Amino acid sequence: MALQVTDWIGREETAQGRVEEIQAAMLAATLSDAGATAPRHGDELPALWHWVAFLPTVSMRELAEDGHPKLGGFLPPVALPRRMWAAGQLEFVKPLRVGERLTRHSIIKNVAEKEGSTGKMVFVTVAHEIAGENGLAIREVQDIVYLEMPEKFRAPKAIMPPTATVIDKTVPVNEALLFRFSACTFNAHRIHIDLDYARDVEKYPNLIVHGPLQAMMLCQVGTQHMGRAPDRFKFRGVHPMFHDRDMRLLAEEDGQGKLRLCTARGDENQGLQATAEWEETA
Repeated sequence: MALQVTDWIGREETAQGRVEEIQAAMLAATLSDAGATAPRHGDELPALWHWVAFLPTVSMRELAEDGHPKLGGFLPPVALPRRMWAAGQLEFVKPLRVGERLTRHSIIKNVAEKEGSTGKMVFVTVAHEIAGENGLAIREVQDIVYLEMPEKFRAPKAIMPPTATVIDKTVPVNEALLFRFSACTFNAHRIHIDLDYARDVEKYPNLIVHGPLQAMMLCQVGTQHMGRAPDRFKFRGVHPMFHDRDMRLLAEEDGQGKLRLCTARGDENQGLQATAEWEETA
């Protein structure tokens, strides 16, 4: 009997990694317009920077046409060609450090097939636990969505940017930024670096700004505003962000120790929404 994508629920894998000092320097240079500076070996790793610790180092022949690793190993072989990191949520238990040996244990929690306005969709939910040399440091849930390839681009309904903000920072967006972030994360997804592919195959009008790049920049400005990294952070994409326009990083206060953040394309629409929470410390 052929396997179904739901048969992948419960699959697990464990990976080893670390963020070396040179990787931290590369990422800091890439995120410098959001205020990032390079930590040295042994320094605390900024929130979300563990994403560069576990890189998808598959061979060239193991890449699919879109530049992602082919499916069917840990992730299920979803028969839909368009994929993206739709949302995520993280709890930071204790800090990690540059150069520290890390272990990530991952499990596929759910695979859900749905019908939406754009056709068939499959959502894959992956839970990660990242441990450092002193034990569990991060609990993370990642939602990946797979979609049909459209005949033409149809923009989601625009959500207007907030106006009562405590953070409003504009960062330049261009091909160099997208290339650098793709290099830092060893991400060959062509919608970020290949304009012909993005337009002709996936029908986007321009290159796509990575969701994790937007999340890292929002977390960076939130950390600067509050004086330390958040204890919890969650995000979701609500509209593609394109490389032809600079990006605003916005935040509103949402009660004690909480920020609602988003990226925005001018005054036109939000791109990625996020919430960051800080617990009171003694």
